[in-house]
Amino acid sequence: MRIEVDLGKCTGHGICESIAEEVFEVDDDGSVRIHGDARPESDRTRMQQAVTQCPAAALNLIEG
Repeated sequence: MRIEVDLGKCTGHGICESIAEEVFEVDDDGSVRIHGDARPESDRTRMQQAVTQCPAAALNLIEG
């Protein structure tokens, strides 16, 4: 699985970063960077939590 961010929707709240700071980084300009979009199965719960808690609905979990 992998995680993607829609930068057009992202508002830089940083909730994703608080859930998984080693995966997400909010830059000073409020945009989110993803460190290594491919995630192991052991990260599924946290990645789903980041997707569902994103207030801008900017994150997507992609299977495959």
